[in-house]
Amino acid sequence: MTTEPLSEAPPAPTDTEAPALLTATDVRTVFHTPRGPVQAVDGVCLALREGETLGIVGESGSGKSVLGRTLMGLITDGPATTVSGTVLLGGQDVHALGPAGRRALWGTEVAMVFQDPMTSLNPVKKVGTHLSESVRLHQGLNRTAARERAVDLLRQVGIPEPARRARQYPHELSGGMRQRVVIAMALACGPRLLIADEPTTALDVTVQKQILDLLQALTRDLGMAMILISHDLATVAGRTGRVAVMYAGRLVEYAPTAAVFDHPRHPYSSALIASVPRIDQPPHTLLPTIEGRPPHLLNPPPGCRFAPRCGHASDRCATESPRLTGAPGSGAVACHHPLGAAEEAAV
Repeated sequence: MTTEPLSEAPPAPTDTEAPALLTATDVRTVFHTPRGPVQAVDGVCLALREGETLGIVGESGSGKSVLGRTLMGLITDGPATTVSGTVLLGGQDVHALGPAGRRALWGTEVAMVFQDPMTSLNPVKKVGTHLSESVRLHQGLNRTAARERAVDLLRQVGIPEPARRARQYPHELSGGMRQRVVIAMALACGPRLLIADEPTTALDVTVQKQILDLLQALTRDLGMAMILISHDLATVAGRTGRVAVMYAGRLVEYAPTAAVFDHPRHPYSSALIASVPRIDQPPHTLLPTIEGRPPHLLNPPPGCRFAPRCGHASDRCATESPRLTGAPGSGAVACHHPLGAAEEAAV
């Protein structure tokens, strides 16, 4: 198992840029199982500035959700896990803090919206109680003020008749409304960073758009930074400033969103984009697929982990792990044979 950095540390922001809110350097998360160690996140480096939205995309099992939980400090060193690297949030090293220190960050500095709202909501507590408990704990409000704050939060996320909804239980709300409640819970204490992990899973298309529009408007109006985790490229295409493409626990491309979608450099990024249906294609068009399956992280292949599925792979790819090189502002790629390299060399 390699321990050398697979990507360069994020560059420090210049004087003209907003300060870095989140900086992750060589982050690794290993789960120890009876069958052996699973390297779920392997050497990830990234940075996020105030007010910026970063998309993290990749196939299921690529490590996106584990990375999000590691950045937040929900996954830490323990008997079954090993976490290494540095995660700085607002200048504080998340993993150097004790449990109490991390809990103090949750809700006030960073909050997460999970995939299934019913796993975040207690079925025997009313909606208003979910919200008022949080603000009473973190903001010291009395019962009446906390109840008013809960209604205001429900109104803020677009729930009609918020006072009545606050008296209802989660099962009395639709799926879209429950997701709005979870978003309101995440926003209750004014976090600086919101991590949205597949926030539209299991919702129909129209509700998906409403939730994504809501998140985009809230981050803009409240000045929050956001990490949007999704396996759906269309979800992040028009709603993020930069995209990090993950494959088998590693970043393979990290660049401005427009650059990734218009001119992907990594063969995996290109194959993902090609597999998305296009409105200008005739009906029943067969979409290209990526042959093979992602590697098993109990025994990943040497060299580039995408090499067994890549049409551009060479002997070097089978033995040497590519480093993520370049500048995230203009595009960084982890590939020995990046797409477009020949054309650039000819210019």
